[in-house]
Amino acid sequence: MAVYFDHRVEAPDSSGVAVLISWHSSVCVLAVGSVNASTGGCVDLYLQQGEHVELCHVERGFSPSLLQWHPTKPLLAVGWETGETMLLSHPSGEHTPLPNNTHTTCITVLEWSRNGSRLITGDQAGVMAVWRMDARGKLQGSPLIKHDYSKPLTCCIFRPPPPTEDVAMLARAAVSGDESALDMFNWKKSNKGAFALGSQEGLAFCISTADGSVYSVDEQARSVPLLSVESAVQKMWYSKRRAVLAVVTDSLLLSQFSLGPDGVAQEISKVKLSGRGGQHADIVWTENGLLITASGEQHIRLWDVELDDHYALTLDESLGFEKGELLNCVSFCVSKQVLAAGTSRGRVALWHMVTVSDQKGDTKIHWKLQTPAEVEGNISQLQWGSSSHLLAICSSSCVVILSEHVMCSHYSQQMAAVQLTPTQLSLANFNTNTHITFHTDTHIRAVQVTKDMVAVWNGKYITVYEPSGLTLNSTGSFQCESPALALHDENIYTVEPNRVQIRTPQGTVKQLLVFSEAEGNPTLLSVCGSYLAVGTDMCHVRVFDLTRREAKAMGVMKNLSELIPDLGALRSVKCNASGSQLSILITQVNGRPDNKVYFYDIELDTLSYFDFFTGRPESSLAQSEDSQRTRCEGELAARCPVSQFWDENESRLFVCETVPVNSDLHSSSQSQIEKEDVLVVTFFVTQEHGLLLQDSQPKPATLLTLLALDTPYYYYICKLGEGGDQVVSTPSGTPQVSSSPQMVVRRALRDFVGLESCEKQTRDAMLNFSFYLTIGDMDEAFKAIKLIKSEAVWENMAWMCVKSRRLDVARVCLGNMGNARAARALRDAEKEPEVEAQVAVLATQLGMLEDAERLYKSCGRFDLLNKFYQAAGQWQQAVETAETHDRIHLRTTYYSYAKHLEAMGDKNLALVYFEKSDTHRFEVPRMLMEDNLSLEIYINKMKDKDLYKWWGHYLESQSDMEAALHYYDLAQDYLSQVRVHCYLGNIQKASEIANETGNRAASYHVARQYEGQDEISQSVHFYTRAQAYNNAIRLCKENNLDEQLMNLALLSNPEDMMDTAMYYEEKGTHMDRAVMLYHKAGHVSKALELAFATEQFGALQLIAEDLNENSDPALLARCSDFFIKHAQYQKAVELLVAAKKYHEALQLCLDQSLTITEDLAESLTVPKDSSHLSEAGRKELLEKIADCCMRQGNYHLATKKYTQAGNKIKAMRALLKSGDTEKIVFFTGVSRQKEIYVMAANYLQSLDWRNDPEIMKNIISFYTKGRALDLLAGFYEACAEVEIDDYQNYEKAYGALTEACKCLTKAKGRSEDEADSKLLILTHRLGLVKRFIQARRMHEEDPVEAVRVCESLLEEKDLDPAVRVGDAYGFLVEHYCHHGNFQQAWSKIEELRSTRPNINLSLYVSQTSLEALQNAAGVRLVYRETNTHAAKDDEEVEEDENINH
Repeated sequence: MAVYFDHRVEAPDSSGVAVLISWHSSVCVLAVGSVNASTGGCVDLYLQQGEHVELCHVERGFSPSLLQWHPTKPLLAVGWETGETMLLSHPSGEHTPLPNNTHTTCITVLEWSRNGSRLITGDQAGVMAVWRMDARGKLQGSPLIKHDYSKPLTCCIFRPPPPTEDVAMLARAAVSGDESALDMFNWKKSNKGAFALGSQEGLAFCISTADGSVYSVDEQARSVPLLSVESAVQKMWYSKRRAVLAVVTDSLLLSQFSLGPDGVAQEISKVKLSGRGGQHADIVWTENGLLITASGEQHIRLWDVELDDHYALTLDESLGFEKGELLNCVSFCVSKQVLAAGTSRGRVALWHMVTVSDQKGDTKIHWKLQTPAEVEGNISQLQWGSSSHLLAICSSSCVVILSEHVMCSHYSQQMAAVQLTPTQLSLANFNTNTHITFHTDTHIRAVQVTKDMVAVWNGKYITVYEPSGLTLNSTGSFQCESPALALHDENIYTVEPNRVQIRTPQGTVKQLLVFSEAEGNPTLLSVCGSYLAVGTDMCHVRVFDLTRREAKAMGVMKNLSELIPDLGALRSVKCNASGSQLSILITQVNGRPDNKVYFYDIELDTLSYFDFFTGRPESSLAQSEDSQRTRCEGELAARCPVSQFWDENESRLFVCETVPVNSDLHSSSQSQIEKEDVLVVTFFVTQEHGLLLQDSQPKPATLLTLLALDTPYYYYICKLGEGGDQVVSTPSGTPQVSSSPQMVVRRALRDFVGLESCEKQTRDAMLNFSFYLTIGDMDEAFKAIKLIKSEAVWENMAWMCVKSRRLDVARVCLGNMGNARAARALRDAEKEPEVEAQVAVLATQLGMLEDAERLYKSCGRFDLLNKFYQAAGQWQQAVETAETHDRIHLRTTYYSYAKHLEAMGDKNLALVYFEKSDTHRFEVPRMLMEDNLSLEIYINKMKDKDLYKWWGHYLESQSDMEAALHYYDLAQDYLSQVRVHCYLGNIQKASEIANETGNRAASYHVARQYEGQDEISQSVHFYTRAQAYNNAIRLCKENNLDEQLMNLALLSNPEDMMDTAMYYEEKGTHMDRAVMLYHKAGHVSKALELAFATEQFGALQLIAEDLNENSDPALLARCSDFFIKHAQYQKAVELLVAAKKYHEALQLCLDQSLTITEDLAESLTVPKDSSHLSEAGRKELLEKIADCCMRQGNYHLATKKYTQAGNKIKAMRALLKSGDTEKIVFFTGVSRQKEIYVMAANYLQSLDWRNDPEIMKNIISFYTKGRALDLLAGFYEACAEVEIDDYQNYEKAYGALTEACKCLTKAKGRSEDEADSKLLILTHRLGLVKRFIQARRMHEEDPVEAVRVCESLLEEKDLDPAVRVGDAYGFLVEHYCHHGNFQQAWSKIEELRSTRPNINLSLYVSQTSLEALQNAAGVRLVYRETNTHAAKDDEEVEEDENINH
């Protein structure tokens, strides 16, 4: 809540009418240009309260045309209508004129660069000059550039520098070590040759002329045409983000141009703005691209350039504006987001801009118009000052500075004072229940009250008043500039540097409370009870006891900076009524308000806090239940305290106001607080238990802010006029009193609702009860209230139980209240698992409906919330809840709402909800029964078959058969149609309907009608269509229709089949039909018995196909015998198997040579746990099955059965006969028996193991696993022979023979004689092979020795098969041929041929050696080609008989 103080500038007598105003951007100095018709013009400077700066007064004989402040320095550029331009310095008043010959006509352009190093001046003749200013703000000689555009200049705008040239960015880069940035900052390295405006500041600008031309002047002073528009440019704005230049002409034509890096402007858009153009239009641009215009109309027009959206703002007569009031000028405050506009009737309209985001994330701007401030005359110009709370207004009669001020207020000792206007106070005395208002002749900046005194401070003087009935008498006034003020008894407490003054009401200083330099200057004073809390600008705090004649300090001076990190300054310091606790609100170093409330215990010298950002204190809340702590954290988290108060009398009770953390709390204005979601939080603060959350509740929406806490009430400031009559205006002057609106209202604390007027004993008891209940000490809580007999007290405590969720206490309260209904409801609610749901039932019974609603929502019990809404008659909320959260009860809710609407007489809406609940087919006809016309219209509109049918029944009951038939037809109710037609005697039509539709019910009804008329064939027909086969069968029996009887029985159920079969059997005819029906009915034994008796073999065979193992074994045996007799052995075997006669079945297979398939074999296989055969009998049966399979050549199946019988040897033999190597290897691996390993290895040796390494690997593995080492040795010998015969690889053969020797050595212990002989032979062979290998290896090193060894081998008698003779001779032949001894080689060949006449030499001697030998000996050998594998040593080599000599 804020007001605006109006300060009229103290203008000199010589000044005339103000025409120009201009605020400095950072210093609170206002420049005013005035025109006097007799003396000329002048320029004056004023401070923020309108004080004139005497030294800063400039007069000329002509009028000033422009005022422009330097952006940083207190230096004002003044342009005059004669072309004179000067610089005026504040506060010295020094003025520096620019050279006179620069401009000779009225100055129209004055523009400083962003940092103030350049000043651009322009005049009516089109002359533009650029001036340089040094760092001290001194003008540097002649202009840097001067250019004549020959057209009047209208406006100028500097273009921001490119990002790479931004000085701040260069500075950050230079600090981080960027050498290029350091070079750019080195002014000595800059180019000093050609003229340059400099690049560090971005000094390129655009300037416009009256003919609509815009020129661009770059940093090298080159001026080039940029763009052109239709008329004179009135305003330009540059968007750095979009690189767009926007231009507005005096005809309100808005054009946007895109500026490229090459300096070329391209038009983007052009639009004509609404409103009157010309020089009277006031145009303002905001930083986010909002164009605001005021052109002397009844509204302000706004155009969002970026969103291409436009709208208008108008005045509201209900806020004090007059009809036809015109808006002349505008100004926008960026920091406050407030738009100010001056009107023709001297009012300042203020719109607050609010940005609202919807659920989709889109933002929308709303403008809220506020109560206007008023000045004299027609407002022509206004401007926001450097401080956001200053607004300068230039009207036709004066210049006024409006200063925003937070309305002051105070409460003490049942007295409350609230400021209404800058000079008006509202006083409320709650002891006498009187409200008065009085006016002062000065502005009110602070007010303090006690029951006997009112002190008002205007910033310079303190005036003291004494209430007397409905009047106030002034008792004293004295000068004082203290920024802090407090009252206690007859003392006034003020501050001055390093001390607190205790004064009398006349201003006499009685006592000084001195603070040292380190402790700082007192800035905050607060009195509670008889104690004074003082806070200093150095963040020191102290409490003083005021109960004695002189104030006495308590405790020690405490420096909070040592206890609180990041402490910037103190915002508020308050003490409790006993002076034992201090509460502190602070501002952090970064300027943001802290989210914590700090509590300093003076006696214990300890500091604690409650953090509203997390919603919990330093450690934990002292409440005993976790649910309460969780609730507290959820409600209080993400908030910030804005004000604080201690109870005037109860030292334990503390309250504070909190707002969400995203609120703007920097401003001293409380306007933001008034709009936020404010939560009032109350604590108990004690030494023993710390911080205890007592209550938290939202501030009532109709109230502004909390003023004080004085049990049993909160005291709130309300809006003007809400609590009483309107203010009666009185002339200003001496203090005057009038009837007052009630500006302060009381709201009872939660614990005292209904007990506001209780005596002190009851009040203390209630406070103690609330305290003990908060800490969970129920014994002490009941002790505190046990003597209270008032039912209102118990009811109030029951309300408290809803807040604290203490149901155990609530039961006692309800008992003392005698509220049996609520007690029963609470007991029934105990079945609900959620505590919140139980508490909500209690709240409902106590009439706390809002609390009940909130509790149901918090625990997520939307089903109970739905019932609650229904019970409360809030049907829309009930429906919404059901649709969004309780869909399981949605139709029930619709139905209940429809019944409610019906009871309320709203049948049309009830129809809708009956339909939504899907109960309209019954409920709507019931509801509209008395209004047949409406009901028929509704039924025809709905086109619902059920409704058609119901209406047809109704019409039928009214004997309107034709109409009933029509609706039955629409409902497709064929039974009703047939029934009505039969009733009308039109059975033929009924038959047609039954035949066409096939409806079973209709067909049955027609059949009954025909049966009643003895038309048996028609009756049977319709019974059949109705699938009432038993009735049709009955008629056929009664009328001997045996031909139809069989088909009907087959269509009917088994009982009817049995009945029909018995009918046939009794008649002795159609026995085949009887057998079939018995069979179909499931009585197979009866069917077989009858089939055997009548020798129906075809039927018997069909029946046998359905027999299975679950059938009677005797029956199965009988059938099998039947099939054996008729040579159907396969079917007989299946029946024998089903009868569990496995041996007979198998014997039948053997006798009749039946092929045993895998399925038959599986059926013959008895399960292991079968009771029909023992395990031995089962294995015997399996072996017989396998034997049979072996005879039939089904070796795989035989293997499977032998395996199941446990005879793996026979299984392996069967598998070997199959020749399936893969399965043999697999079976061997899983069998793990020696005999099987050997059998498998022997089998694998019969395969081509020479060319398949996997087979060879399995042979070796199986012999090894089977421990047949002698056989393995033989296999290694065979491997050696293969290596020698096929590959002549004696090294591998030697390795194989070595392995064979190892195997024989291991097998020696089993059959020593045989093994020894084999081992000796094998060892001898191994020696021969080794000698041959050595001869081949030593040939290159010692050929002679190699030949000798080979010759000695040939002398061995049993050389072959250890070493083939051909290989030995071949080695010698190769040797001799290699050394050219062909004669010797030929002799060896002859020797070999004599030993082996048919030997093939090419197998042992290389082709090259043979050809060399033929050429040397002149002999040509002819070879007979033979199969290599078959020939070996038997190959013949024939010599050509024609030998050429």
